[in-house]
Amino acid sequence: MLQSHNPDTGPAKGQRAPRPIVLVGLMGVGKTTVGRRLAQRLKLPFVDADHEIEAAAGMTVAEIFERFGEPYFRDGERRVIARLVDGTPKVIATGGGAFIDDATRALILSASTAIWLSARPEVLAERVGRRDTRPLLRNRNAKEVLSELARVRNPIYAQAHIHIASQKAPHEATVAAILKALRA
Repeated sequence: MLQSHNPDTGPAKGQRAPRPIVLVGLMGVGKTTVGRRLAQRLKLPFVDADHEIEAAAGMTVAEIFERFGEPYFRDGERRVIARLVDGTPKVIATGGGAFIDDATRALILSASTAIWLSARPEVLAERVGRRDTRPLLRNRNAKEVLSELARVRNPIYAQAHIHIASQKAPHEATVAAILKALRA
């Protein structure tokens, strides 16, 4: 697994997460599943930003997209993430587009340890094909959409403090790689 770490912006060597850990990356990469397991291992609370958005709006992400559009959703997402990144140590899983927003990204980079989880588009397409809950994939070829999203978004995700490449392996392998990178 590829791991890069910027020692000037992430936690100090051997230090526990002194601030929130925010997982970013494309849909299907495992941010929620890995985030839950990472939080358990670090004995920290876990929060899924999309679930918080749904609770605040009283509707699903798909319904928000359908009724109000992506700009409206991104605005609410930005406000929810600002509330979550409050300096309290926790693990936060974000939606795939959260880190793409300039203001949200600046907040995450300044107030948390951002970890980019990446995977090849064909791996992601296989994972997201199991459920029909992704608004950006409705009635479209998942591999094509994810390949295009990767082309556009990966250079932005690369600004995260740590990069972990998720393989076709148990999520525990990704959690172990994150823990190793946090200790480095």
